[in-house]
Amino acid sequence: MAGTRTRLDIDLRRSQLVEIGMELFAKRPYDEVSVEEIAAAAGVSRGLLYHYFPTKRDFFVEVVRAQLERLAELTAPDTSKPPLESLRETLDAYLDYVQENAQGYITIHRAGVGTDAEVRALLEESYARDVERIVERITGGGEASPLLRMAVLGWLSFTIGTVIDWLERPTIGRDELRELLVQAMKGCVGAALAVDPSLELPGIAEAEAEALP
Repeated sequence: MAGTRTRLDIDLRRSQLVEIGMELFAKRPYDEVSVEEIAAAAGVSRGLLYHYFPTKRDFFVEVVRAQLERLAELTAPDTSKPPLESLRETLDAYLDYVQENAQGYITIHRAGVGTDAEVRALLEESYARDVERIVERITGGGEASPLLRMAVLGWLSFTIGTVIDWLERPTIGRDELRELLVQAMKGCVGAALAVDPSLELPGIAEAEAEALP
């Protein structure tokens, strides 16, 4: 019992430290946040922080992991709604998150810390999950062709690059951005259909399929 309680206490403390890290890295670049600042914000000594996380990089990797898990929860699609309606709601939740965590989002998707092997592995896992979610909606849970998967992955890459540019240079409105991403999704799926008209997309309602380019 004592061992279990100790393990829970350690996990709780680590989670609390990661939460503080998420707040700090959400607003400022990795290089501008010092270990001393993290420890001070958490109300612990630098030594205790290193007890839980051997290096600043280890700490940041756990922050990235927590950020991606939270984003996955916030953007879980509502499968009771038509795909495009569900996509708009998911994008709204996505944009809410990235606006609140702009610097952190830019950092993990850009060069520098974002090229760290463990961070890249977490990102690749996140991309694979997102592609799987989207493909499942489009195919109605059926078999997905490599062509469709590639089209969806291309849309995801376009989304990340476009959102970063928008965060740094918000020259269009948020609603315009969301609709741009919706139309880009339709374009990617439409392109896959143009290459292979035999693709079966039962997850897309007939009216929505007709709206594809």
